[in-house]
Amino acid sequence: MILFLTSTTYAQWMPGDARRFVSNVDVGGEHLARHNRYGSPIDADMPLLRQSAKDKLKGPPVVFNREQAELLFDQFRETANVRNWTLIGVAIMFNHVHVLIEVADDTDPDDVLRDLKSYGSGKLNRKFGKPESGTWWTVGGSKRRKDRSAIPQLIEYLKKQPNPLVLWINPDYEQ
Repeated sequence: MILFLTSTTYAQWMPGDARRFVSNVDVGGEHLARHNRYGSPIDADMPLLRQSAKDKLKGPPVVFNREQAELLFDQFRETANVRNWTLIGVAIMFNHVHVLIEVADDTDPDDVLRDLKSYGSGKLNRKFGKPESGTWWTVGGSKRRKDRSAIPQLIEYLKKQPNPLVLWINPDYEQ
């Protein structure tokens, strides 16, 4: 199974953001996780929700530097190797990551993203200490299943990321 994973760093893209967002929060008692499905509507600017989320922050937004991004990439490769997953491409920017990866068909995509973030956090914590918020990441992330035929297009997407701190494409998938 081919997965295209995306996760943002803590407090970088919050509920209510004017840039549009996928809800995974409670608003007035209504859980909005229903939007976190492919093809579902994306929410528009919600200033009150954004301010409420901002008021609950436990620390400043997390921003990766090049050293942290390189360390994180090394951990992604190690985790993939141990799990027998194949990294196809990785782009790490200052405020989010994209990972294109192949895993066994019976692997839960939630487990893949969780493991990459968890082991990545552990390595970052050992070298740099925990961020003030206690976490490097926002909760969850995007876990899209893709057909093999989409790999070239996704690689091009990774290559077009603005100012990546780390951009790596598996040579076996380069065209």
